[in-house]
Amino acid sequence: MLKFIKGHMESIAGIEIYPIISLLIFFIFFVALFWWVFTAKKDYIHTVEQIPLETDNDQNL
Repeated sequence: MLKFIKGHMESIAGIEIYPIISLLIFFIFFVALFWWVFTAKKDYIHTVEQIPLETDNDQNL
């Protein structure tokens, strides 16, 4: 099965660029996420971390 897929993929012209593009998208996404985590404001992080603990009664007060 794998030989069939590999042989079929080798016959497609220009397909070698897709793994490179996928790797770049993956890498850029996680670098941007890493950058956002370390530059996020502490007040925003504190507000967001309290959201799961809030109830409807707390929001009405």
